Amino acid sequence: MKQIGIAGIVPYMRSDRNIGGKAFFAKRAGFARCASFLALTAFLAACSSTSGTLEQAVQLDPAQGSQNNIASLTRVVEANPSSPEAYNIRGTAYGRAGKNRDALADFTKAIELNPKFYQAYANRALIHRQTGNPADAVKDYTKALRINPSYDDAYIGRGNVYRFAGRQKEALTDYERAIRLGTTNPRAYHSRGLILQSENQHDRAIDDFTTAISLAPDAPEPYNARGVSYIATSDLENALADINRALTLNDRYAEAWVNHGLIFEQRNERRKAFKSYSRAANLDRDYKPARDGMSRTRS
Repeated sequence: MKQIGIAGIVPYMRSDRNIGGKAFFAKRAGFARCASFLALTAFLAACSSTSGTLEQAVQLDPAQGSQNNIASLTRVVEANPSSPEAYNIRGTAYGRAGKNRDALADFTKAIELNPKFYQAYANRALIHRQTGNPADAVKDYTKALRINPSYDDAYIGRGNVYRFAGRQKEALTDYERAIRLGTTNPRAYHSRGLILQSENQHDRAIDDFTTAISLAPDAPEPYNARGVSYIATSDLENALADINRALTLNDRYAEAWVNHGLIFEQRNERRKAFKSYSRAANLDRDYKPARDGMSRTRS
């Protein structure tokens, strides 16, 4: 059953790098309360105390990275050139728009203005992750944690860098630190569950995915991941329910379609399995598990 689990673990690691997907990481985001630019002083005061990580902030508003929003934030920066919060907030908009160089510059400026601005370090760390600089990301997350050792999101972010680098033990330590701090961020439980799943500790992984689902019920990824562990424990009924839920939430989720096919293949329903694998291949032509599944179940 080890091969079955791969389809659910590796693909989500790909989507976890993408800051533009569903609002799975927006559970506690503070920028939602900072949408109005009408009262500049109130705007800056509110956002200075509620800044979440960029991973949270960029998910909140599809228009956050729009030219109009960036222009509004630029006016805020120009009116408050000594405000680190203004640069930090505009940096999140640049990040949402994919303007990574501008985002890095704004987060760096925010840190220059306030060297204790731990949220800005975490935001810059995420941009380093997005641009393929994991060592710099770890440095910034670590700086954020030196300033605020109780900053759970920095533990989770650094844990993800470690996990993608194959440093499972260090990743697990960081996720567990965040959980001990009482985090309500679903990424901590989902990511720890993926590590436990890779170690065939499926009962514990299922518990973690269940917690992640309770914190983010509209996110397809933890349903898909829990479905993989149910497949590995031969609980195909619950596996199908979870994979179907993931596909209801995102019907373009190629990895979930492969897991859908695996369930039908296990049930010897080859025609249905082939259809699911084909759907996955149509969504991602380079996804080898989909092509392999089609080859196994082709009539």
